[in-house]
Amino acid sequence: MSQTLEGKRELLLKLRHESELGGGEVRISKQHEQGKYTARERIERLVDPGTFLEFDRFVISKTASISKDQHFLGDGVVTGIAAINGQKVALYSQDFTCVGGSLGAAHAKKICKIMDFALENRIPVIGMNDSGGARIQEGVEALAGYGEIFYRNVKCSGVIPQISLIMGPCAGGAVYSPALTDFVFMVEGTSYMFVTGPDVIKTVTHEDVSKETLGGAHTHSETSGVAQFRVASEDECFERVRELLSYIPNANFTKPTPKYTSDTIYRDNLKIKETVPANPKKPYDMKEIIFDVVDDAQFLEVHKDYAKNIIVGFASVGGIKIGIVANQPAVLAGVLDIASSEKAARFVRFCDAFDIPILTLVDVPGFLPGTVQEYGGIIKHGSKLLYAYSEATVPLISIITRKSYGGAYLVMASKHIKTDVNLAYPTGEIAVMGAEGAINIVYRHELEGLAGKAFDDKKSSLIAKYEEDFANPYRAAELGFLDAVILPEETRKRVYEYLVALKNKKQEKPKRKHGNIQL
Repeated sequence: MSQTLEGKRELLLKLRHESELGGGEVRISKQHEQGKYTARERIERLVDPGTFLEFDRFVISKTASISKDQHFLGDGVVTGIAAINGQKVALYSQDFTCVGGSLGAAHAKKICKIMDFALENRIPVIGMNDSGGARIQEGVEALAGYGEIFYRNVKCSGVIPQISLIMGPCAGGAVYSPALTDFVFMVEGTSYMFVTGPDVIKTVTHEDVSKETLGGAHTHSETSGVAQFRVASEDECFERVRELLSYIPNANFTKPTPKYTSDTIYRDNLKIKETVPANPKKPYDMKEIIFDVVDDAQFLEVHKDYAKNIIVGFASVGGIKIGIVANQPAVLAGVLDIASSEKAARFVRFCDAFDIPILTLVDVPGFLPGTVQEYGGIIKHGSKLLYAYSEATVPLISIITRKSYGGAYLVMASKHIKTDVNLAYPTGEIAVMGAEGAINIVYRHELEGLAGKAFDDKKSSLIAKYEEDFANPYRAAELGFLDAVILPEETRKRVYEYLVALKNKKQEKPKRKHGNIQL
């Protein structure tokens, strides 16, 4: 009897070892030569040590058209649950050493199973993508597998955080699952995303383009905006994922946990006392304000390389985790355009879905003019940010640091779209437009007959009068559109006090299936 038990133990250990080898030592070596970890090594480096519990390690493909030596235990994907920063997560990691990590029916069922587990148990799901795409030998079964995954991505959206790590190729139908998730990470030099590869493009359109230019990390983090994070290595990727998870909850309707900080709440923000220039045309870096206000100068910027005229990211104030949206006067004067509107709108909607309060820092001269923006649909795309803020029910705090003009004033979390607390610095300017533009319109008849010094003197005096009347926050404060005008050095303590006051905010929405946001 003991020999029988021993034999069964040996069989289990043998199968475990076989599954851990993936596609074999030769293919593992090739993976390492390309500067990439294996599927299992990635999991080990991402999660807390000793916490990974694997699911379905003995699953194999049942497709007869695949040669016998291609039937790998696990079918090219490692799935399971683990802990990151002590927080439970579900994850899958595609194994490129097994049939190029291609997705077949069994492979897809494993991913769907772990996604279902994540949704039912309200924990984040992390997918590590390194795959040649659909397994051609399995035909429509492979396509069906992608469809099942996409359906679950949508079902999980706004319920549990979904994070995609692009660790190698991700092509064809495979790209749509990451596109449906909340955050996409890409590694420089080794990760690619495209619907059709360079060879197909050359055949169809005769364009000659490299994989890196077409769908590399730089392209998708700077140009297309598909990737929220671009990292230099896989190890850096894992560090950023761990940092991201420290700011976001396990699921929606989950009580937020405080973030540890030794940074005192009631300190003055002396660094930003002189940050906003007196000259309204002079640029400054909004990040200087952010770093001085948040705990320990720690700010995890999201979409850092895309639409740099707006800043979004996560931080905490007094241990309270928040999302931050801020115009960036150092880039395009902080103007709103198509890309920045979409970037901020998606971030606001994520924060709202997961009950993360939002701090908005405003210095915006308006929407970017021009035919490129108008033909590209700035009206439609700009409305996405307006919609996102108007729909949000989380605590909303807004601070106007300097300019807030025209429709952009309304869009950037104004009192009129039901932001909870609206503040301004003494340098705040709220008006329909800048002084010079306003004078050219309002007083054009008075200026028409003048020339030379007379024209310059008259225009200068009109501009000075306009600025005296409107280049300050007090008209809006008189009307109750601002709750307070504060000094910059008071920012941190005021934000914290309002966050505490708003922690039990409840806002009921009208009953409806869903709204119809412009897409």
